[in-house]
Amino acid sequence: MSSQPVAEEVAQETWLGVLNGIERFEGRSSLKTWLFRILTNIAKTRGTRESRSVPFSALGPEDEGESVDRDRFHPADRERAPRHWAIPPAVWSTEPDERLLAGETLELILRTIDTLPPNQRAAIVLRDIEGFTSEEVRNELGVGETNQRVLLHRARSKVRQALEDYLGEPQ
Repeated sequence: MSSQPVAEEVAQETWLGVLNGIERFEGRSSLKTWLFRILTNIAKTRGTRESRSVPFSALGPEDEGESVDRDRFHPADRERAPRHWAIPPAVWSTEPDERLLAGETLELILRTIDTLPPNQRAAIVLRDIEGFTSEEVRNELGVGETNQRVLLHRARSKVRQALEDYLGEPQ
């Protein structure tokens, strides 16, 4: 399997297959063997399908880098809270309402969205501006759940970074 979410989906599909086909189980093999055969068939089918598709996130420029700088997180070998925020995103609720609601801020957000790669731009516009559900965004863009989350995360991270730069918050 290429990722944990795909493996989880295969497991769920396997259990659905068992539930839907239990009436047809004839007992010519053990239940364990029958269940394993369902799992194997679903995993092979899914693996073939996954190998033919390329995530949209992989099609962007290679120099894009990370969506959030690694220095903002604690190292993986840290005893307490490994990989958690060392420098968390700024809390803007303490800023004066005028500054947050100002037309300049909205203009900055829209300008930043306009600079995003096409698929990231579509994901954030559909989800956060138009109010589409995750499923609707996936269907519209023709991407899987994981790809949609990656596109949206990268888009939101870039908008957040632009806002932090504008508001003068630590990076």
